[in-house]
Amino acid sequence: MLDDSPKRFDRIIAILIQLQSKKVVKAQELAERFEVSLRTIYRDIRTLEASGVPIYGEAGIGYSLVDGYRLPPVMFTREEASSFIASEKLMQKFIDKELGQHYQSAMFKIKSVMQSSDKDWVSSIESKILIQPPNGDLFNEKVPNAMAILFKSIADKTQVILDYQAVEAENASLRTIEPVGIFHDNNSWYVLGFCHLRNDYRQFRVDRMEGIKKTEISFTKEHDALETFLDKEKKSPTTTVRLLVDKKISKYLSYEKNYHGFVSQKNVGDLVEMTFLSRDIENGFSRWYLMYADYAEIIEPLSLKNRVLELMDSYRQRLQKSPD
Repeated sequence: MLDDSPKRFDRIIAILIQLQSKKVVKAQELAERFEVSLRTIYRDIRTLEASGVPIYGEAGIGYSLVDGYRLPPVMFTREEASSFIASEKLMQKFIDKELGQHYQSAMFKIKSVMQSSDKDWVSSIESKILIQPPNGDLFNEKVPNAMAILFKSIADKTQVILDYQAVEAENASLRTIEPVGIFHDNNSWYVLGFCHLRNDYRQFRVDRMEGIKKTEISFTKEHDALETFLDKEKKSPTTTVRLLVDKKISKYLSYEKNYHGFVSQKNVGDLVEMTFLSRDIENGFSRWYLMYADYAEIIEPLSLKNRVLELMDSYRQRLQKSPD
């Protein structure tokens, strides 16, 4: 029996909007978004076709609207518009200048199709939302359009030339890369790309770019999806770390614990036993631990204890050498 409920009607309209938003949309993608079966999606597509919507479908590829078919501008609900306002505030703080200008232009277009009463409603919210800037600079002032260039390069599959200041290097060096993808992690933007200098894949922090130039030189190879490389990194060897932490301090560790491989925790009397799977005992975890060392005991591993002792001894020697 066919489901002619308002819920189905809303889903069909949403499917049509999604078809307009992408060149090709897979049935599985639609099924996952709306949490229905593939059979239901097939039925909804047939309903759209019967209504005169020109849909082209190919087995194993997906559905597309015939070129040139467009509906009039879609009206946004107040709730949808308010979500755009929150996004706009975030974009102002977390993307570079050029992309920010493009996003602002897009927001003007979105607001232009809203009813007058809804515009007033959105404006009243807009002035009440504030996003504090992140700690440190996400971008180098010398390259205010770095993200925009990287986006274009990824879309066009063309190489870029970076004037890049690596942490371990005294001077910046030129790197020709084929950008695979961009991601945000631990308050920094990164681009992962194939580096021709190293003949391997490398990560580059956007704020360390002294300069960037898009070229017309095409990629020399096909690259896997960004998720493939990040998943490989997540599967790199880890070391189990267990700490006994004072309860009143454990809550402060929660701000960064996931970054350091947090797995679980349990109460042990007045203490909290926290378990981590760390990928960087030598520097990352050991230096982070020192911030709370007077309130946290290392249960395991011994290598972490030894590394912390090395760092403390080095610090002690430096203090002894410093003038009074």
